[in-house]
Parts: sequence; structure tokens; C-alpha cells
Amino acid sequence: MLTIKISGHKIHINHYDWWLLHNGIFSSFDLTKYGVEIMVLIEQFINGLNLGSIYALMALGYTMVYGIAKMLNFAHGDIIMVGAYSISVAATNLGLSPMMSVLLSMIVCTVLGVTIEKIAYRPLRSASPLTVLITAIGVSYLLQSVALLIFGSKSQKVASVINMEAVKIGGIVLTGESLITLTVTIIIMACLVLFINRTKMGKAMLAVSEDRGAAELMGINVNNTISITFAIGSFLAAVAGALFVSSYGFVDPYTGALPGIKAFVAAVLGGIGSIPGAMLGGILLGIIESMSKAYISTQLSDAIVFGVLILVLLVKPTGLLGKQKITKV
Repeated sequence: MLTIKISGHKIHINHYDWWLLHNGIFSSFDLTKYGVEIMVLIEQFINGLNLGSIYALMALGYTMVYGIAKMLNFAHGDIIMVGAYSISVAATNLGLSPMMSVLLSMIVCTVLGVTIEKIAYRPLRSASPLTVLITAIGVSYLLQSVALLIFGSKSQKVASVINMEAVKIGGIVLTGESLITLTVTIIIMACLVLFINRTKMGKAMLAVSEDRGAAELMGINVNNTISITFAIGSFLAAVAGALFVSSYGFVDPYTGALPGIKAFVAAVLGGIGSIPGAMLGGILLGIIESMSKAYISTQLSDAIVFGVLILVLLVKPTGLLGKQKITKV
């Protein structure tokens, strides 16, 4: 047996197959029996998990706000952009360490989220859903325009805030960013589930999500509860922004636009209002997108993602883990 390296992977091959390969008779398709395609498939699956974890974090913010405030905060993706710029400014201009840069980003995004809720959304609490939706889109464009004025349209390079070394398992290389992203996402989802089901504030959020009027009669401060929900969602956006720039290394005024829409798709796919559903939807979306780019077409990957969403909603309109709402008459 001989050991050769193809596309960075070590492959054990017998002498006869080596002769075929050396003389150009052995096709790339024949090499699949030696595991090249399987290795590539696993690598794309890991890439999908990494991307899906970022989508899941964004989707958790969407699903928290919708589940409790019953509104779609389409400015959520742009808060991620603000978080990414905060890390860039903190590290480059202020000279802060990666950990302090992330901490500052979390504070900035949390304060921004609460401020947006208080100024833009709270006065519209009793307005029609369409009015709130248009306002959210307006806030999104406002944040993009402000970022464009301050930082310009060019992308800025951002150093990774994750210093963990890559881990090699067999022929598979797991980057530090991938490991941290997936781990952080799982921990945050578990903490959110415990927070919602085990704490007084979490139960207040559940009460507001079920019946806002009844929650007020029970003495729950609805405005404060919704503000805390926005604070949590914006905090998650800051974490997602930190993981995004660590994985992709750049930020521009439109960084959060398309990922924000895809995160909304992930929340709907998993069942908007469901925390495990947001996690599941994000992971599935990331894997589908990664596999589509690798094996079908990079140009069609977005279309495939939205096509899968349509198919799922045709079969299960409430999403994969969403619950059918029963209307009392």
C-alpha cells in the first residue's frame, strides 16, 4: 500500500491503482472509494453547522421578540452589524482585548435594542401589525444609513476574537471558530430554555406571550417585560455578530441584512416562537446552504434555502416545532 495526498487528505492506495492514477486512467470519480468525497462531505457538513449556529443565534432573537411582543423586528440583523462594528472599533481604535471588545459590543447592542424598543416600538403597542412592520423596516434602513455615514461603504477587516487552535480528528480539521460557535449556541439555547421555564421573569414573559391583558391584570409590568425581551434579543445579536466576524473576518453596513433575513427564515422554519425550533431551523438552514453551495450552485443556494422553507410551510404551516394556535370562539 502507498500513501498519497489529494486535496489535503492522505489516502491509502494499492500499487495497481497508483499505476492507473499515474497514467491518467484513474478518474476523480474512482477516488471516492478512498474516501475523498466523504471527507469533503463531512467538511461541508461542519461548515454548515458553523453557519447554522450563527443563524440559530440570530433566530433566537427573532423568536424571543415575536413570541412575547408579537412583532417582527426586522432591524435585528442590523443590530448584529452594530455589534460587529463595535468589536472592530474597540479592538482597532481603543486597543481593547478581544474579550473586552466583545463585552463592549454586548453592552452597546443591549442598550441600542432597549432604546429602539422604547422610542420606536413602544408607542405602537396598540397599532396594527402592518404599522409595526413598516416601522421595523424603517429602523433597519436607519441603522444601515448611519453606519454608511460613519464607516463608509467599504468592508473593514476584523480580527477574530477566538484564539482557540484548530482540532484535527482523523482527516477532519475543526477550526476553533467552528467549535466555539456551536458550543456557545448550544449553551445559550439551554440557558434560555431554563430562564423561560424556571425564573419569575421567564414566567412573566410566558404570561405576556399568552395574553397581554390578563398578564397586566395579574400585576405583570408588560412594558418592562417586553423591554427585557428586546435586551436579551439584542444581547444575542451581539454574540452572533462576534461569532460572525470571527468566522468571516469582515464587516460593512449591510453585513446583517441578508443573514438577518435568513435568520428570520430559520425561525419560521423551526417554528417562530419556539426556542428549540429556532435552534433546529438555524442548523438545518446552515447545512442546506453549505451543501447547496458545494454540490449544486453557489448562485442557486439562496433560492434552494427559500424553496425548502416554502415546502416545509406547505406541509407544516407552523414550522417544524411550532404549535398550532387554538382560537377560542
